[in-house]
Amino acid sequence: AMSWQNAITMSRPGVAMQNVLYHFRFPDGVSASCAVPADDEAPTADLPDWTALEFEQCPNCPLSPASTPRCPMAVRFIPLIAMIGKLRSYEQVEVRVQTAERKVGKVTTVQRGVGALMGLLAAGSACPHAAFLRPMAHFHLPFASEEETIYRAASTYLLSQYFLARQGGTPDWELDGLKARYLALQTVNGAMARRLRHAVDDDGAINALIVLDLLAKALPYSIDEQLDDIKAIFLAATAPPA
Repeated sequence: AMSWQNAITMSRPGVAMQNVLYHFRFPDGVSASCAVPADDEAPTADLPDWTALEFEQCPNCPLSPASTPRCPMAVRFIPLIAMIGKLRSYEQVEVRVQTAERKVGKVTTVQRGVGALMGLLAAGSACPHAAFLRPMAHFHLPFASEEETIYRAASTYLLSQYFLARQGGTPDWELDGLKARYLALQTVNGAMARRLRHAVDDDGAINALIVLDLLAKALPYSIDEQLDDIKAIFLAATAPPA
C-alpha cells in the first residue's frame, strides 16, 4: 500500500496557512496518497495539456495566457487527479483529515471525500475567482453541511467587510458581493468540469466537482433564506439582559 502521508500546505505571502493531511483508504484495503505542493512549490515543467490556461478557459477568467500560461486551479488539481482519476464516485472510502488542532474521520463516497479535498485545493489556488474562499481554507472544516457552509461563508465575508471598513473602505453589509462571487464561481466550476473530463478516466473527479457546483449554485439564492433560519440563534445572543 502507498504511504498515507499526504501533506497539503496552504501558503500565501505574509500569511501562515495551516497544514492539512487527507488520508484515503478503500474497502479492499488499498490506500492512496496525494502529495500536493505549497503554492510556491507548484510544478512548472511537464504539465499536462489540460492545465493550459486556454484549454477550456473559463469565460469569466481575467488571466492572460501571456502572463499566466497555466490555469492555477488546474495545476493544484494535478496530484489529486493522479490519485482519483480511475475511481468511481459511488465507491466507499474512509477519509481521515488531520490538522494541527484536530482529526476528523468519515466513511463516505469518493464523490464526497474528493469534493472536500477539491474544495480546499481550489480555495488555496491562485484563481482570482477563488480568492474570497482563502480565509475559509485557512480555517478548513471538512465535510461541512450546507448550513455550516452558509454560516461560515457569510461570517467570513462580513468579517472581511469589517476589516475593509476599518481601513476606510465602504463595507457591503447586504452580502451582495458574496452572492456575486458565488455566481462567478459557478462559471468557473462549469468550465473546470469540462477541463477535467479530459483528465480523468472515470467520473470520480467530475462528480466531486458537481457537488461543489451544486453548493455554489445554491448559495447565491439561499443565503438570505438560510440566514433567516438561523437568525433566532443570534437574536437570542444579542438580546439585552433582563
